[in-house]
Amino acid sequence: MIRRPPTIICYICGREYGTKSIAIHEPQCLKKWHNENNLLPKELRRSEPKKPEVRTITAKGFYDLDALNEAAWTSALSQLVPCNICGRTFLPDRLIVHQRSCKPKVAK
Repeated sequence: MIRRPPTIICYICGREYGTKSIAIHEPQCLKKWHNENNLLPKELRRSEPKKPEVRTITAKGFYDLDALNEAAWTSALSQLVPCNICGRTFLPDRLIVHQRSCKPKVAK
C-alpha cells in the first residue's frame, strides 16, 4: 500500500496542499480572494474568510490534520452562495454565469 503524503485543505479555496506549501499558498490565495471579491457586485460581496482555530494536538504532539482539514473544508464551503432560482451553491463569480442560464422549474 502506497501512503500519500499528508495534505492540508486551504480554508479559502478548499484545495489540498502539502504541509510545506500551504504556508506559501494561503497569503496568495487570500490576496486573490480580495481581488475577485472587489470585482463582484456589492450584493454578492462577502466578508473575509477567517482561518479556523483548531488546536487539537494528538498524544504524539502533532496537530490533528483530520480536524484541521474538516474545519478548513467547512470554511471553504461557507464561501458558496446559493442561486435564488434553483438553490444550488456556487462561488460568487460563477453564480453570475449560472444565473444567465438558470430557469425556474415549470410545474407539470
